[in-house]
Amino acid sequence: MINTANGTIPTSSSSANAQSPGLKTYFKTPEGRYKLHYEKTHPSSLLHYAHGKTVTQVTLAHLKEKPAPSTPTASSSGYSASSGVRSAAARWLGAGNGSRTHGFAGGNGGGKSISSTSRIGSLGTLSSSNSMTNMNFDGKGTYLIFNVGDAIFISDLNSQDKDPIKSISFSNSNPICHAFDQEAKDGHDLLIGLNSGDVYSVSLRQQLQDVGKKLVGAQHYNKDGSINNSRCTSIAWVPGGDGAFVVAHADGNMYVYEKNKEGAADSSFPVIKDQTQFSVAHARYSKSNPIARWHVCQGSINSIAFSHDGSFLATVGRDGYLRVFDYSKEQLICGGKSYYGALLCCAWSMDGKYILTGGEDDLVQVWSMEDRKVVAWGEGHNSWVSGVAFDSYWSSPNSDGTGETVMYRFGSVGQDTQLLLWDLEMDEIVVPLRRCPPGGSPTYSTGSQSSQWDNVSPLGTLQPAPSIRDVPKVSPLVVHRVHTEPLSGLIFTQESVLTVCREGHIKIWMRPGVAESNSSNISETVLSNSFKDKPLVSSKIGSCS
Repeated sequence: MINTANGTIPTSSSSANAQSPGLKTYFKTPEGRYKLHYEKTHPSSLLHYAHGKTVTQVTLAHLKEKPAPSTPTASSSGYSASSGVRSAAARWLGAGNGSRTHGFAGGNGGGKSISSTSRIGSLGTLSSSNSMTNMNFDGKGTYLIFNVGDAIFISDLNSQDKDPIKSISFSNSNPICHAFDQEAKDGHDLLIGLNSGDVYSVSLRQQLQDVGKKLVGAQHYNKDGSINNSRCTSIAWVPGGDGAFVVAHADGNMYVYEKNKEGAADSSFPVIKDQTQFSVAHARYSKSNPIARWHVCQGSINSIAFSHDGSFLATVGRDGYLRVFDYSKEQLICGGKSYYGALLCCAWSMDGKYILTGGEDDLVQVWSMEDRKVVAWGEGHNSWVSGVAFDSYWSSPNSDGTGETVMYRFGSVGQDTQLLLWDLEMDEIVVPLRRCPPGGSPTYSTGSQSSQWDNVSPLGTLQPAPSIRDVPKVSPLVVHRVHTEPLSGLIFTQESVLTVCREGHIKIWMRPGVAESNSSNISETVLSNSFKDKPLVSSKIGSCS
């Protein structure tokens, strides 16, 4: 998939049209057209071989207004340099940031032809002239954080500039996964997990204010793999967890950390007696960090996701099983096996009633928490499903007004380069009542599926893979080839759908109605409201296969 023969990215990648031959710039849904608004990518100077074997993931981060500091957080000289950085960033972004440009609305005419890295490097020279103008600039806004090769890139979602505004290099290992805490009360809100097993927590605002290409003010966990030297595969903040976060590894273990602990005390854990059984071990000392180890499965954990209230944690793994845990009780609730092969990604509905999974069987599976089993299979992908997400901003046209969700919209992306959108109306799903006898025909029923299935399985039971005849099938509403490369994930926002390919190219598809309105000025208010309406702790896309 990676053409290393050339050594560099072809020049065509700098132009959206040339990069996507034969790809349509819109797709139709019953509510109207989604239109390709703009793209984001890594600097064209990045060498192709530098990608390594890592897959690009994207995290959406919304920085609120900076609270007035109670104590000085930096020296005066450091602050002037940082405000110079941000004012220069505002200057490049031109009108794309609306009122945030503070008088730099004209933009920097020649900026696009200069590579992103050289611009970042030259920021320090601007501080003396601009720092006084821009002392109150705090970096608030909506950003995309994505990894390519040995670097993390940060792009401004509200700007149509294709190149990132910041790059951070890692010399020792490649970044694999990341997560942003929307509700962080203080300091560090961004987590980064590396291929070496190392984990960093940093302040996103502090990274944006710094002119360098290294992490600043970082807290380092699992240094040099001292606790676990296998690859970080997925990372998540605990919703409402006051700085707690969970890191999943390729050896089937998860670790729970607290960001405010130094972790200097002994953090060793007892040997796992039975690799096939779920077990939790707690640190022996109160000052230890991580504070707990969860042994989940044999083989890699590929992705983890918390329900939006933080009550439940879902994991999917190399062994093909979805597992759902009661997080506070540290208890396995339910789960089950894919039809075939590994599961690669998972996502929760906003109400916590359903979980989507996707993987190597090319199916999108819909799991019911009430029934503790698969209630629908989505057939439509021609290759592995690498990303799934519910569209929590879409409102059903036939909403019954009771507040109950009667229909769900969700999306999936795969290595077949396609984005699929699905509508799932739970009350109208056709449920096979039982397996048909030899020579007979199956019986079907409509209505609530919970009355049709067998009794709900006991707590902690992992279901075997169901027969293909026993699970209702749903077909996609939209099938659209969005990239030329295999996809790694998607995010829904109030205004758009974001798709990303594993090579690090991101496309922003504006929703119907939004695209027709003043498309050159993406309203920052709407984007910030989208985070107020939906209490998302972290929007993250992409999965490790």
